Amino acid sequence: MPLDPTLTASYDYSLPQELIATAPATPKDSAKLLIYDRKSDKITHTTFRHILEFLPKGCEICLNDTKVIKARLYGKKQSGGKVELLINKPLPNNRFLVMIRGRVKEGTGLLFDRGLEAVVERLQTDGSRIVSFMRKGQDLDFEQVVTLLESIGHIPLPPYMQREDTKADESDYQPLFAQNYGAVAAPTASLHFTDELFAKLQRQFHTNYITLHVGAGTFKPVDAKTITDHPMHSEYFHIDGQTQKLLQSDKELLAVGTTVTRTIEYFARTGRTQGECDLFLHPNNPPVRVNHLLTNFHLPKSTLIMLVAGFVGLKKCLELYEEAIAKRYRFYSYGDAMLIL
Repeated sequence: MPLDPTLTASYDYSLPQELIATAPATPKDSAKLLIYDRKSDKITHTTFRHILEFLPKGCEICLNDTKVIKARLYGKKQSGGKVELLINKPLPNNRFLVMIRGRVKEGTGLLFDRGLEAVVERLQTDGSRIVSFMRKGQDLDFEQVVTLLESIGHIPLPPYMQREDTKADESDYQPLFAQNYGAVAAPTASLHFTDELFAKLQRQFHTNYITLHVGAGTFKPVDAKTITDHPMHSEYFHIDGQTQKLLQSDKELLAVGTTVTRTIEYFARTGRTQGECDLFLHPNNPPVRVNHLLTNFHLPKSTLIMLVAGFVGLKKCLELYEEAIAKRYRFYSYGDAMLIL
């Protein structure tokens, strides 16, 4: 029976547990790289440090300069009992969208280190919570919260790593060129660059930046039977004037990561340069502006593997994943990479 790209079940695959990466390759550019050339239908296996040898000459490189915040907090309720809070994103009026592990109700007060307090203001139907933060009786804005998180927060490693964060994750789970605080998950295609390789990239190619603050929704599995019934998460983005001009040109683009791809494609469709991006790319809504994609290997039945299938088609996408598993590639955030030309 032919695969149906509209069905979520079509994007499932079986991954051996030992191929889930829980730490980056050492050095980072020793990660494996699978290159798929769509024109020739050819697959090449190499390592990430050789990537520049395969990039089309003159193509423009687009990167996400978001910076991961220490978004995970451990504390307790005022009434006692432990809680774990994960900040997803800031909202207007100094409110924050969060996930909380531990039973809470509206009005519950939460206590953290350094005198940081939170009040649960609303329980959302999707399981998320809206809270406000305060310290010494004063409401805190996003910048003030981020400053406190630097000393008391934890790097929000994805749940599938099944381990606590370490000091090493503070640099490992952050792009070299990260600038703007706001992400709670790393744009992982960027994590393979070493200082030396990135400097080489900048000498040989023109690099451009967009900002998309990756939210916890990036890990949300698609539960709907039909992919278009999935409520796509939204994330804040911004594109500066220089990058806008590039995107309006006909120059060849390489998107480093799915977050960059979605931002560029959202701009191509709407002309918007900042706001909330909720674009869902898949085989029936393929990219129209991005020419090449650098990405990691993603979770089964996730919007990210569906985006990859938007570039190469569902059948080829699953074939590439099977090839990567056969060649013992490492998967997910700290895993190996794929370059689609």
